[in-house]
Amino acid sequence: MAAAAAAPLIDVQNISKRFGSVIALSGVSMAVWPSEVHCLLGDNGAGKSTLIKTLSGVHAPSAGQILIEGQPVVMTGPRDALDRGIATVFQDLAMIPLMSITRNFFMGRELTKGSGPLRRFDVERANTIARDEMRKIGIDVRDPTQAVGTLSGGERQCVAIARAVYFGAKVLILDEPTSALGVKQASVVLKYVAQARARGLGVIFITHNVHHAWAVGDKFTVLNRGKTLGTYTKASITREELLNMMAGGKELEQLSAELDEFSRADAARAGGGRQSPLEAAAAAEHAMAEALRQEGAVRR
Repeated sequence: MAAAAAAPLIDVQNISKRFGSVIALSGVSMAVWPSEVHCLLGDNGAGKSTLIKTLSGVHAPSAGQILIEGQPVVMTGPRDALDRGIATVFQDLAMIPLMSITRNFFMGRELTKGSGPLRRFDVERANTIARDEMRKIGIDVRDPTQAVGTLSGGERQCVAIARAVYFGAKVLILDEPTSALGVKQASVVLKYVAQARARGLGVIFITHNVHHAWAVGDKFTVLNRGKTLGTYTKASITREELLNMMAGGKELEQLSAELDEFSRADAARAGGGRQSPLEAAAAAEHAMAEALRQEGAVRR
């Protein structure tokens, strides 16, 4: 029992995922502990979505293993992941806008009363639970029968988070929860992420927004083209260093060099007044060729 208590909630060890000849993940490792927000950072195409779907049971890893509370597991699907305490809130929230808050809250896990042909959805009890659970994370829902489509984006995220917590999630995976939200709504969601951490959950917060991650994160794992660039605590790295790792420092330097070459070509044309369009095009081509030559030298 002591060993299990000392183990992380979820431990990903050298996970790889292939789709035919495409390598989506290669040797990814990370661990999430109770009462911790572990931010998974990366640009588009870094492999974040593939890792999420692997952790939530949608994809089986091609190599590596996943340990839950110290025990190796092979998840057979999303339902299996839920039963093991791993709840995922995807970017589209998996909600039906025209259905009520209560119906969305209990979708697939409906409370029932009666038996046999008289078995039916226990609306009153479900409304009470949905209202109480939303109140616990700071949202006062006056009418849980109102359509989810009437809520703001931030409030919908909170419904999904409250649902996951109520059904016993130990690990909460949030897929870009603030990407389509305004500043005020994003701050509301970040507050509820911090509340989930305070309740002892391990949170995996996937985002490409370093500022949002920095506000609530305890650890940061950076993904780039399916590989991890490292895992860092807030004390061991700065926000600017994280941003530089995500954006790709070398690529930005090369782009800056290209823009400088174009600026010099434009200045020469404006100052001399005698540079023809052909000469300007030749100067631009030369600048581009020089940038490509430098990039090739860096790769070698």
